[in-house]
Amino acid sequence: MKINIEIDCTPQEARVFFGLPDLEPMQEALLAKMQERLTEHLEAGDAEAVMKLWFPGGLQGLGQMQERLWRQFMGGLAPESSGRGKSKEPR
Repeated sequence: MKINIEIDCTPQEARVFFGLPDLEPMQEALLAKMQERLTEHLEAGDAEAVMKLWFPGGLQGLGQMQERLWRQFMGGLAPESSGRGKSKEPR
């Protein structure tokens, strides 16, 4: 037996129904603060501060992440090594 129930409500109505807190004011305040900080850095022409804001680890961290992703991508495309099919000897 299969029963389908469709409920047509907004996300706000669903949160109220389930008793979840309304996070919208907090999200709006955080987004406004982020926009204010970003605007300050862009108006000052401080590209380094903007990069620190977007990439807390700096460009070096971004480069390391890019290198890891590239290695994973290339590792998945590399042909299997000849030693993979062999059985290992017990130690």
